[in-house]
Amino acid sequence: MSYFDVASTAPLHPVARQALNAAIDEGWADPARLYRSGRQARMLLDAARETVAAELGARADEVSFAASGTQAVQLGMLGALRGNRRRGAHLVHSAVEHSSVLHTAELHEAQGGEVSVVPVDRNGRVKATRFAARFRDTTALAVLQSANHEVGTVQPVDEVADLCGNVGIPLLVDAAQSAGRLPVPHGWSLLAASAHKWGGPAGVGVLAVRKGVRYASPLPSDERERGRVPGYVNVPAIVAAAASLRAVRADAERENARLHGLVERIRTRVPELVPEVEVVGDPVRRLPHIVTFSCLYVDGEVLLGELDKAGFAVSSGSSCTSSTLTPSHVLAAMGVLTEGNVRVSLPFGAAEEDVERFLAVLPELVSGVRAPLGLDLPAPSAAAATAEEEPADDGAAGAADGPAEEDAETLVLDDLGKRCPLPVIDLARRIGEVPPGGTVVVLADDEAARLDIPAWCAMREQEYLGEAPAAQYGADRGTAYLVRRVD
Repeated sequence: MSYFDVASTAPLHPVARQALNAAIDEGWADPARLYRSGRQARMLLDAARETVAAELGARADEVSFAASGTQAVQLGMLGALRGNRRRGAHLVHSAVEHSSVLHTAELHEAQGGEVSVVPVDRNGRVKATRFAARFRDTTALAVLQSANHEVGTVQPVDEVADLCGNVGIPLLVDAAQSAGRLPVPHGWSLLAASAHKWGGPAGVGVLAVRKGVRYASPLPSDERERGRVPGYVNVPAIVAAAASLRAVRADAERENARLHGLVERIRTRVPELVPEVEVVGDPVRRLPHIVTFSCLYVDGEVLLGELDKAGFAVSSGSSCTSSTLTPSHVLAAMGVLTEGNVRVSLPFGAAEEDVERFLAVLPELVSGVRAPLGLDLPAPSAAAATAEEEPADDGAAGAADGPAEEDAETLVLDDLGKRCPLPVIDLARRIGEVPPGGTVVVLADDEAARLDIPAWCAMREQEYLGEAPAAQYGADRGTAYLVRRVD
């Protein structure tokens, strides 16, 4: 099995395994106790904290260990908001943050706080000036990830940090995807990371809070971890996390260059090998090990299953792999295709021959998933690089002026009750039934259609006319999506 899903969790690094086994024997005792075994555990814990702090550009007394990266983000946000409550209750974050940020923001809003969400461009990147434009006198915290977990786009954290510093707003940086791989951005006030992303054991998160940053624990007080994280610390796991972080950072420059080349090969070759594919994420400002692409007319869950049978473990942000049947909020915020989404994230040491084998089997697997549809697809061609675009203004998608005149040049497709990618497949099959200049109206109630139909139009060079109330076409629910045939 070729494991290509380290953005979810990385295999345990050999150094972590060795350190964990040793620390189980030497660091099992309570580090808060004064007897010999307790002192031994405390020495190991202190050494691990020093190592992690040095690798993250922090002081040892600024670093606390949590149970996960998610817990670190949530405690960091809630503690900073509480510590700055005299300033106000306004929170700013990007539209593509990890769900741990979104859920904490929802809680903050439910408790009376205010939240501003900053849109991103089609590559998934925020513009620093647009981010700062959301600041208010009452802004108590800004949150920005170092790099995106689904598409690998690196965010302009340094620029945003400077803008936050100019007005005294603390910035929490979620560095879960980049810690251990890239240097930590400067200017952060709080930083969160997760050991299992860099090859450490699961169950170790890192929360760093700069000296002088106002922070008040949102939980009952606890004497451990400087009162920021309650509960007993897992010393052996923390020791292993620190050892593996030091090991991967020592080899990061060489390995990043190698993985960057392999990812670039995937980014280039997939559109050449597979028709109707959109490679998403910033092509330049990106993590070295992540590449994400979406395939038209493909059920993402089915494709991931076929890749698993072929010996490849990959992930997806597609709506079709979600139990909620809602699109990935990251892909939705970017305005890119959500169906048939595949995320490849290469581990340290990934073999070139495994990447070549992936490229060899992918076209046949995608073709097999599409075969029952009977679609006439164009021959594959290299996709043009996506130009950076200004993010759209907040609000609903543009609405059409009204229903197109229902005559021979208008075709209404009833796709109510159908889930991705069926509405788009229906559109692709039947748009040829109207002449050039004619209109196809797709009635759909799957939220993914709001994203995938415009994306399909862009990929197939058809004109997307916007939305209209489905009731105008006799439907009692859903939305009407209007498409004009160009050729």
